[in-house]
Amino acid sequence: MSAVHGDEQLARRLAERLGARHPVVAAAEVSPRGTTIASVGASPDADFEIGSISKGVTGLLYADALGRGEIDDSTTLGDLLPLGDVPAAAVTLASITTHRSGLPSLPVPSLRKTFALWFQGTNPYGETLDELLDQTRGVGLGTPRPRYSNLGFELLGHALAAAADTTFRHLLRDRIATPLGLDVCYAPASPADLRPEAVIGTTRFGRRREPWTGEALAPAGGIRATIQDMARFAAALLDGSAPGTAALDPVADFTGRVVRIGAAWITLERDGRTVTWHNGGTGGFRTWLGLDRAAGTAVVLLSATAVSVDRHGFSLLADLA
Repeated sequence: MSAVHGDEQLARRLAERLGARHPVVAAAEVSPRGTTIASVGASPDADFEIGSISKGVTGLLYADALGRGEIDDSTTLGDLLPLGDVPAAAVTLASITTHRSGLPSLPVPSLRKTFALWFQGTNPYGETLDELLDQTRGVGLGTPRPRYSNLGFELLGHALAAAADTTFRHLLRDRIATPLGLDVCYAPASPADLRPEAVIGTTRFGRRREPWTGEALAPAGGIRATIQDMARFAAALLDGSAPGTAALDPVADFTGRVVRIGAAWITLERDGRTVTWHNGGTGGFRTWLGLDRAAGTAVVLLSATAVSVDRHGFSLLADLA
């Protein structure tokens, strides 16, 4: 086993279940008995890309902004962002939170970027906010049905920041990280913003991937955090001290009646329990955060290898029962 930090029993379980495919992994278990953290192959102070768990954070910021009266159910992207009269301007923030906006997954599908990611390991999401807005002005809308949209959550986060007269990076700091005491929870705009302790992710074959940084990306997939801070975040979701926890409550069906969605957060029934969760995936990372709110338990998994950890996250959460 690689260097272990934290709880040795949890570290052994990680090694047994995730195996050699995940040489750098960190986990946290939260329950009424307390919090247990383990890190294998990296320091507990190392920060990971949390991928689309960032959308869950943006969902909290949305619910918090509703509570503050900064927005309402009818607020559109065009009310807050300089989009002019393009189709995307008419999209409501509320529709984005449940992936029903009609916006595509990405603003500009690019074979060049896809090639560069898979064969050179480069970051395909380095746009500035101005570049994102320019791309969005050329986007058409599809049928407003459930359709996962990274573009939607990028725009949502920056719209929420505009409503608060700030930037998304500062909104994340001021309304999530600082109130919850998260020392390392940030959205780097470029590689120069990375901490020295930042983990570099890899493919399943061990090839290094360039970090996914970018001003535009942050609300949908650009947040980084340590396992210690993700444990604090999960505990705050369970006890309701996190801002905007109404985002966890399902408001619409997502894939039939089995899987429902709140503001980004997915809810489903599994093994007789209701699990609220979100996962994440970037070029070199896979992540999972799940809550059993009735039992007061949560699990966070962060892996610096692009191999899914969802199954293991569900399994560890079931163990806590």
